[in-house]
Amino acid sequence: MLAEELRLRESHQRVSNWQRWGPYLSERQWGTVREDYSENGDSWNYLPHDHARSRAYRWGEDGLLGICDRECRLCFGLALWNGKDPILKERLFGLTGPEGNHGEDVKEAYFYLDSSPTHSYLKGLYKYPQAEYPYDLLVKENRRRGKFDPEFELTDSGVFDTNQYFDVFAEYAKGGPDDILIRITIANRAAVSATLHLLPTLWFRNTWSWDGTDRNSERKPRIDYQSDGSLQVDHETLGRFHFVVDNAGNPAMRQFLFTENETNQNRLFGDTGDTRPCKDAFHDFVIAGNASAINPEPRGTKAAAYYVLQISAESEVVVRMRLTAEAMIPDEPFGPAFDQVFADRIAEADEFYAARLTGVSSNEERNVARQAYAGLLWSKQFYHYAVEQWLDGDSDQPAPPETRRKGRNHDWPHLFNRDVISMPDKWEYPWYAAWDLAFHMIPMATIDPEFAKSQLLLMLREWYMHPNGQIPAYEFGFSDVNPPVHAWACWRVYKMTGPRGLRDRDFLARAFQKLVINFTWWVNRKDVNGKHLFSGGFLGLDNIGVFDRSRPLPSGAHLEQADGTAWMAFYCATMLSIALELAHEDPTYEDVASKFFEHFVAIADAMNCLGKSGLWDDEDGFYYDQLLVNGRTQRMKTRSIVGVIPLFAVEVLEDEMLNELPGFRKRMDWFLTNRRDLGRQISYLEGKHADGLTCTHRMLAIPSRERLERVLRYVLDESEFLSPYGVRALSRIHLQHPYVCSLGGQENRVEYVPAESTSNQFGGNSNWRGPIWFPVNFLLVEALERYHHFYGDSFQIECPTGSGQWMTLDRVAREISRRLCSLFLPDAEGRRPCHGQDQLFANDPHWRDHVLFYEYFHGDNGSGVGASHQTGWTALVARLLVAGPCKDTSNEVVDQRAMNGAGTDLAPQVLPCLEHD
Repeated sequence: MLAEELRLRESHQRVSNWQRWGPYLSERQWGTVREDYSENGDSWNYLPHDHARSRAYRWGEDGLLGICDRECRLCFGLALWNGKDPILKERLFGLTGPEGNHGEDVKEAYFYLDSSPTHSYLKGLYKYPQAEYPYDLLVKENRRRGKFDPEFELTDSGVFDTNQYFDVFAEYAKGGPDDILIRITIANRAAVSATLHLLPTLWFRNTWSWDGTDRNSERKPRIDYQSDGSLQVDHETLGRFHFVVDNAGNPAMRQFLFTENETNQNRLFGDTGDTRPCKDAFHDFVIAGNASAINPEPRGTKAAAYYVLQISAESEVVVRMRLTAEAMIPDEPFGPAFDQVFADRIAEADEFYAARLTGVSSNEERNVARQAYAGLLWSKQFYHYAVEQWLDGDSDQPAPPETRRKGRNHDWPHLFNRDVISMPDKWEYPWYAAWDLAFHMIPMATIDPEFAKSQLLLMLREWYMHPNGQIPAYEFGFSDVNPPVHAWACWRVYKMTGPRGLRDRDFLARAFQKLVINFTWWVNRKDVNGKHLFSGGFLGLDNIGVFDRSRPLPSGAHLEQADGTAWMAFYCATMLSIALELAHEDPTYEDVASKFFEHFVAIADAMNCLGKSGLWDDEDGFYYDQLLVNGRTQRMKTRSIVGVIPLFAVEVLEDEMLNELPGFRKRMDWFLTNRRDLGRQISYLEGKHADGLTCTHRMLAIPSRERLERVLRYVLDESEFLSPYGVRALSRIHLQHPYVCSLGGQENRVEYVPAESTSNQFGGNSNWRGPIWFPVNFLLVEALERYHHFYGDSFQIECPTGSGQWMTLDRVAREISRRLCSLFLPDAEGRRPCHGQDQLFANDPHWRDHVLFYEYFHGDNGSGVGASHQTGWTALVARLLVAGPCKDTSNEVVDQRAMNGAGTDLAPQVLPCLEHD
């Protein structure tokens, strides 16, 4: 067993608490819903960036390249000053939703370079300009620009053009579960020497100023200076730690600074009577030279080691620190042993990932995969939000406005979140999103399977899930509705985290019981007419539709959604697979398996046949949403991913498995005999195993073979869906042919927009009308593999459409995967498509190996769009790379004439890393 694997096992078995400390510190606590106590729910303006340095947070903390314990009691992060900025750099800066021309957006240059799953080794990079940071320019220029203009980024400001910046590397290595070695390396990239003020900062989250469960100790925590030059750190529940700096080395620390993590009432609210040292004291001391701002006594709840570093041209300095529980203090905290711990942890991280990237064929691919996993792990965050306490307010604070009792999240009073959770992006989305998290856990399962399972179960626990069965969406509206992919994630993680016969059935059963409740909520809430056609929300895909699908339609219209109905069929099929798996050891699950089998068939039939054709348009050969107005039906003929999602709902049932479940088999046979009107939705295929015995495949799928082929012609057409970098969310045909629909006196248009949204729908920072999105591409790849498992080599299709090249469906899946992976791999000129035309990333040796994992990607040129650190679901690329090799499959074509006469080989034919048993 590898060293990191042993640490993981000890952590999950609670032998040693290796995951007590990690990168769980948020990158933005300001501007969040949970810190918002305004009357109108204006979270951006209630606690803006300008207040963040001076105001104690209620529900969390944030910092720069920082860490904290899993309850965010004690935090560590960096503070920087270049001698020119108007504020101390303690946290990342970005634009609020109203300020950005495409919504909120971080305006910094930082990268997650490495992390082991136990965070026994962590490495991050922040690029800090030596010129004054252009706060005003970034705000003014982005406000000036409109929806049709590109965003103005920090790299556009010119602050990096002459290499006048610092590379600030933060590394953490664990000598034990409560022994954290810290190494800060500052590299001056300029051709002249430069000065940097560095303040590695240690502080306690303020839990003493509020009511409720946060007040979990009677004594206020404290940091005290000791006569030996160390800091003694005391917390009633965390214990006693010591923080030491390497003063024997070069450079030497100037002094320790102390203050309190308390709100500056004077600065923010004009309370001149409050003279206590406050949260922003280090800012006032360093920048304003106000010596009276800090605590004159060497103690407080916030402390920093203050360095003034003069760094020669093109050279670097290293600062070493150590935070250790009192029981683990070594005799010699620094010296050769310190560097050896780092060397060991780095080697162990390399060893751990090498064992998981054996199928990755090149150094560039390994670099991308390592950074994808690093970003996924760095995106863990302590998240605390107790809705009832939030609505009530705290006794020592002003009472919240009464309007909040009927406002945001008021109907979720049971919700109590205080956990480390995987975030989509710790700056742009520093709050969990349930459907994002489901995708995060697929790559997570490769590196930390127990954490992946625990996260999926967490969303189903009674202090998360609503009593009515709904899974919370995200803090801006827990009652919003996202695609139901949680069951799929549970099923996939179950299969990925153990060989057949040795999988975690307890996990699967626990998840299934709660998922049944959630499924029932979906059926009761979203199938309002009982016709098995679903509507009413399914956000997640935001502006994909003609209308805002989260709001009532004008003129009393009703929308039957192709994707909503397909998502429910997908949910049904997954629940059927889970029930059948559990039934192998517990026959009581056979009854509920029959229920999901029959429900799937009914949904598929409605989708294909209700009212003669359901949501299928036979003339176009595509699935469309259907609008019902005054008894009349109108198809919403936008060719979008909405019409492709019906392909995702496919499961293959094997005779061998069915014969082991006589109760289910008997009910299924009765159903197919007596409900022939619905049985047409089941496909059969007979073939022979290697031993010569005949075996029957049964496939549950929405499209027939003929309809599957017709939809795929659009999907694989490079003038429609197929981009050089994956499958677009909207067909490119709508660039020249927008879809227009008039309803209630209002014209609604859908046109191809390959990058940022050009409208304010859903805040304007998300666009599904043309770009490439990883989650739906990944589901399509998996679905194609399942179709291939059923049809085998007898099904081939032209890929790309019109090319004359014919491929089996597994090769089509591989080709889409290759295109997705190419987003992050350098081309012949050294350009990674995800970085667009930015020459720094193409040519500069200090930039070109770093990769940003964006929220979505330009539908034509592949440049990154939206959140720039979305190594939540975009970390799925690591999963695709492991499938490898990501090579051009255009030469692996199928001879169409040979395929027309081919028999069916029933041996499983599936890619090794996506869908597998």
